[in-house]
Amino acid sequence: MRFHPCPCTLSTLSPQHDQEPELSDSQRNQSDSKSLSSLPSLPSVASLTSHSQPPSTTANYHYITTFKAHTSSIFSLALTGKHLLSASSDGQIRIWPRDPSSISSLSQSPPLPPIASGESSVKSMVVHGDRLFTGHQDHKIRVWKLDEKQETIKCIATLPTLNDRLLKLVFAKNYVKIRRHQRCTWVHHVDAISSLALSNDGSLIYSGSWDRTFKVWRTIDFKCLESVWNAHDDAINAVVVSHDGYVYTGSADRKIKVWKRHGGERKHKLVDTLEKHKSAVNALALSTDGSVLYSGACDRSIIVWEKAGGCGGDGWQMVVAGALRGHTKAILCITVVADVVFSGSADKTIRVWRRGIDGKSYCCLGVLEGHKSPIKCLAAAEEVCTSGSSGGTSYLVFGGSLDCEIKMWKLWVPFL
Repeated sequence: MRFHPCPCTLSTLSPQHDQEPELSDSQRNQSDSKSLSSLPSLPSVASLTSHSQPPSTTANYHYITTFKAHTSSIFSLALTGKHLLSASSDGQIRIWPRDPSSISSLSQSPPLPPIASGESSVKSMVVHGDRLFTGHQDHKIRVWKLDEKQETIKCIATLPTLNDRLLKLVFAKNYVKIRRHQRCTWVHHVDAISSLALSNDGSLIYSGSWDRTFKVWRTIDFKCLESVWNAHDDAINAVVVSHDGYVYTGSADRKIKVWKRHGGERKHKLVDTLEKHKSAVNALALSTDGSVLYSGACDRSIIVWEKAGGCGGDGWQMVVAGALRGHTKAILCITVVADVVFSGSADKTIRVWRRGIDGKSYCCLGVLEGHKSPIKCLAAAEEVCTSGSSGGTSYLVFGGSLDCEIKMWKLWVPFL
């Protein structure tokens, strides 16, 4: 298991293709494999990584363990107060301790059975209190009651709910046309649900799908409130929501769209389209204050978008600040904790980036290696009640891979 310093100067990669081919409806089920393709970087976008890395920015790491129990690709990770949840392409959901002190006893005993199993691949997960929301390949969202003490979950709802479906059957206005000249009510997704995101207050959950739509659900009663049909020209791969209500959707059509529901309005409206990537957008993440958006794509670059006017301004437009470069293959996942950005790639590595005090520059603190296949999902959090962390912050980092394994690291990052 290795942790390498990140090279600060990067050569421009030679182009191999001009653009990502369009994804036809008949190829929809191949979206996962296509997201692994690697295309040329974006030479037109300036790099934000510094050319020199002072010793004070050096991060230390400690590899903790590898969780081995899944027998198929890990597609999603989610953190709770005391546990890590993992979900795989065979529909299994497993629970693991996130406390490093309890890992040694776990590794010496046989793996526990999954806390849930199903026939449909789990593509995404979101935790809200004692509820777990999972998005599936079979077009459905499932809601689970999570008992952390007993380490169990129980399915309490499947979305759309029976009530939602029955109420929409009566009127013709509730039907929309889908592929192959079929029709269904607007509360149904008709392809895999690729991404889930919670509103800041936890009252709403947003689902993005390969059917090119995103939907809005109420978490208190699971009612579908809205469906934005044909939100993109191709599969939606990522959805994130800012604290002030802006919704960002990233798609295989190479675009990121920005949506907003203003006070008193019932529907989200398109307020901006961000076009800079030259290939499918696979991952999105927001800074804590919502002023910075990070987008990863098959072009190997992480584009950094900054809100005009900053986090305290009235401006809502996102403008390109630059790009983070270093991965040699497609970016598949991104997560942000405070001023540290973690990115996972088809090149089998996790890179750790930190935003500078000025907010305009970034340094790559290092590269986590060890997985044998592409990194499909990430989870990270500050480690609480740690000793010996004076002068810096400790993080727990989890990487889920197509090699069916989850690796766990402890990372220490010095204060700026």
